[in-house]
Amino acid sequence: MGTKHHSSSDPISEPKKRRRVGFSKTDAGIEANDCITIHIVSSAEEVDSPNSFCLEPIDLNQFFEDDGRIFGYQGLKITIWVSLISFHAYADISFESSSDGGRGITNVKSALENIFGESLVDEKDAFLQTFSIESQYVRSVVSNAETLQHKVSKNGCSTESNCSDVEVFRIAGSPVGQLYSRLVPLVLLLVDGSNPIDVLDPGWEIYFLVQADKLLGFAAVYRFYRYPGSTRMRLGQILVMPPYQRKGYGRFLLEVLNRVAVSENVYDLTIEEPEDSLQHVRLCIDVERLLVFDPVQQSLESVVSHLKQEKLLKKSYMCKYAPPLSAVEDVRKTLKINKKQFTQCWEILIYLRLAPINKYMEIYQAIVSHRVKAEVLGKDSEGAGKQVIDVPTEYDQQMSFVMLKSQNGESSSSIETADNQSIVEEQLQKLVDQRMKQIKLIAEKVSSLHSHCK
Repeated sequence: MGTKHHSSSDPISEPKKRRRVGFSKTDAGIEANDCITIHIVSSAEEVDSPNSFCLEPIDLNQFFEDDGRIFGYQGLKITIWVSLISFHAYADISFESSSDGGRGITNVKSALENIFGESLVDEKDAFLQTFSIESQYVRSVVSNAETLQHKVSKNGCSTESNCSDVEVFRIAGSPVGQLYSRLVPLVLLLVDGSNPIDVLDPGWEIYFLVQADKLLGFAAVYRFYRYPGSTRMRLGQILVMPPYQRKGYGRFLLEVLNRVAVSENVYDLTIEEPEDSLQHVRLCIDVERLLVFDPVQQSLESVVSHLKQEKLLKKSYMCKYAPPLSAVEDVRKTLKINKKQFTQCWEILIYLRLAPINKYMEIYQAIVSHRVKAEVLGKDSEGAGKQVIDVPTEYDQQMSFVMLKSQNGESSSSIETADNQSIVEEQLQKLVDQRMKQIKLIAEKVSSLHSHCK
């Protein structure tokens, strides 16, 4: 059998070209924080205005799945408008195109509804109409509420002049939920780590800060029973609307709560996990109150006088500089300041009385350092107590730690290495430095206000 040969006239077969197969990049998405802006407005004219109040960057990623990323959009821009008149919201969503890049297409509207709920209005025109239709919404809600005395004074001086025409209304029981339900989105967005209160729980009462027909802010307070026949007030949430912050309204609201606690003779007024900024204002207020509270002055004078005579501060003497139990009880009964808060105020009161402070700074800082160490490691930090031990984990090799309580008088040296001990001391010193900075700032603020009021 012969082989087949191509004749000269037969075309020579071209080699087949390989197909190139490529994979499109998986959609990396866009963070919610990078494509969403939120504006707070008080009139229809402010909507779309470049001068409208824009919220400072807040963490919106927490409200979206997949680490806060939105998938399937190119050129996505979301502008949200929130009304301070009716607390409705409208979201303007625009994008160049959308396609499934391997991670699906995020349902943006559904995600926003999870934040704003029924207050989210679908149509822009309907949202604009709410400014006229519900112009009296806040006033109607508080129309049957209890009006509290709205002029609060301190040391003979009026509070911020901005508060001269402000009213405070208290609502308790079932009516609490009517306005609060519309405030929930702002609470979730603006109050760190917050959850909506249970408006069906009769223990809650809300204090609304109102000027004309505008809601400037509010505070949610829970009352619970204390044996044998008293109640305690605990501030669970407080919020001043962003356009009205840093104008004295938050301080004003805290002063009103203090007055209510005193006038209604509750056991004490506490705050649930206050943020640093709130605690700063709270300390300023309470220190000013204590400066004119006579039962504290005699004890304070005795402690400061003894401290000025000390040449060497021994650890065994530290307890002498704590507030006496009689003063602690007098402050709680009369001013409704609890022991933990009063102890912090006491440090600031000592600082204010140690004039010139520079002369006694070393001994004063030793007192602060001792108390910080006692708070972190336990009262008996030299023996049995708490130990902080660095324990690297897969999440963070440097910042992870555990805290252990010694058993049977076991000393910290049997648990901690020298390296760990030095790290603990370094961390403690940072806490002491932070406390000293806080004390100085509050002392300066209080001194300025106190001298102004004389």
